[in-house]
Amino acid sequence: MAGLRFRAGRRFGTLAGLIGLCLLLWILTPHFLTVANALNVMEQTSINAIVAVGMTYVIISGGIDLSVGSLLALSGVVLAEALKGGWPAPFAVAASFGVGAAAGLANGLGIALGRLPPFIMTLGMMSVARGAALLVTDGRPVSGFSSGFRSLATGHALGVPSPIVFTLAIYAVAALVLSRTRFGRYVYGIGGNEEATRLSGVEVRFHKMIVYGVSGLTSAIAALLLTARLNSAQPIAGINYELDAIAATVIGGTSLTGGEGSLGGTMVGALIMGVLRNGLNLLGVSSFLQQLVIGAVIIAAVLVDLMLKEKRA
Repeated sequence: MAGLRFRAGRRFGTLAGLIGLCLLLWILTPHFLTVANALNVMEQTSINAIVAVGMTYVIISGGIDLSVGSLLALSGVVLAEALKGGWPAPFAVAASFGVGAAAGLANGLGIALGRLPPFIMTLGMMSVARGAALLVTDGRPVSGFSSGFRSLATGHALGVPSPIVFTLAIYAVAALVLSRTRFGRYVYGIGGNEEATRLSGVEVRFHKMIVYGVSGLTSAIAALLLTARLNSAQPIAGINYELDAIAATVIGGTSLTGGEGSLGGTMVGALIMGVLRNGLNLLGVSSFLQQLVIGAVIIAAVLVDLMLKEKRA
């Protein structure tokens, strides 16, 4: 019961932080709190929010994935090359998703069977995937797609931009899996106490592989939206996206030690980062100072989480 109250209080605190930040920026700039800007913030946040879905699964399971930005780039160029090669869009998308998921499963294979530390395995995959993306495109962007494909990111549904609709749908499915299925319970169990979970009969290595496969798949989904929005796939896309995804996850209350977290919190964390960047842009703050502020917010979020845990203990 105390644990449930703690988690509820943590989620409420994160949401209160988002509301407080919005109110502060509304006071500082009247252009912030408008419907158009709110939709803009959510649309700009969508890519990071989708990548952070997979990162949340990974961190709850007690791991880390540094390769998501590179997997996004690789999935994007595979998609673009397939489309330019005349593949029907559904097959090109399937190939892109397959590459992202396969690379994620390779991460899980190295971690679960090879017993490599997640940091080392995904760091290596970050370099491998980036090199493959550069090799496939010879270092050049691939651009020029049909308007039908681009409408995936530029279209609207009932006045709401398509990326927002995609993001909400992905979060709904991912949250349902995490909270209502046996696999979701295993993810929490592996992060909370891997040995106890293994002794209870769970095939821990298999489920770890699936977790990293999910992370690779969400990176590929984000690549689809990013490619459609920019009308271009670049082999250098996704640089530092892993840091943004980790930040959104941690700010949202997911514990870096594993076993705790929620996708609702991750969504709020991604919105906090998006709102912060948008507000700082409206205030004319330089991009260099923005990096400093966002870094400080991440450190503060981790410190608060640690203090709350010590208090609960």
